[in-house]
Amino acid sequence: MKGRLHSIESFGAVDGPGIRTVFFMQGCPARCAYCHNPDTWNECGGRDIAVDEIVHRAKRGLPYYGNDGGVTFSGGEPLLQGKFLLEAIEALKAEGIKSAIDTSGTYIDEDSEDVIRAADMVLLDIKHIDPAKFEELTGREQGPLFRLIDIVNRLNKPIWIRQVIIPGFNDNADYIEALNEFIRGIKTVKKVELLGYHNMAENKYERLGIKYRLKDVKPMNADKLRNLSRLTTIA
Repeated sequence: MKGRLHSIESFGAVDGPGIRTVFFMQGCPARCAYCHNPDTWNECGGRDIAVDEIVHRAKRGLPYYGNDGGVTFSGGEPLLQGKFLLEAIEALKAEGIKSAIDTSGTYIDEDSEDVIRAADMVLLDIKHIDPAKFEELTGREQGPLFRLIDIVNRLNKPIWIRQVIIPGFNDNADYIEALNEFIRGIKTVKKVELLGYHNMAENKYERLGIKYRLKDVKPMNADKLRNLSRLTTIA
């Protein structure tokens, strides 16, 4: 079976615990306003990749993974390629390599539960806890997010929560308090990470001929982000 790949990052240190090989899968149904990889949206972009290549590239990092590291499937939205991911995760497991799924919570189908069951953990990028704001940011309804949370809870799957903080949109203590309450509905949260909005992808949008919806928004202030991070239930 072949999957569709955008790119590979070796020695990743921010996409899950430990040192990781990150496979950015091609294709995403969401159109997040702050997405820094709009070139991953098109399902026909990127290139074909086989499970054997996934395993071969991942095994290069074995000396560095230790007990915590491994592979992260990011994107794009990796759950779009559920059957391929399941085969890849099982092949990696046979080599003693752990796998994580980094999902946007904007897509789920009949293969998603099997993929989440096979993976060692989930990274969930919560776009916004309010349904209207969620749809405004992503162009998608919030239903898949709750279906994914239900699966994670039923499977007791370890999960990291990540939330992008955007100036003038959700950069206040009230939102963090509401986020904490939202997260209490997820049983197996191991970490909550607030990520500061940046506009480094703006030039990429221009090259691709895509309107950048947050053109006038300044990058998130680092000191304010640290202060907000202190308010999260799990730091």
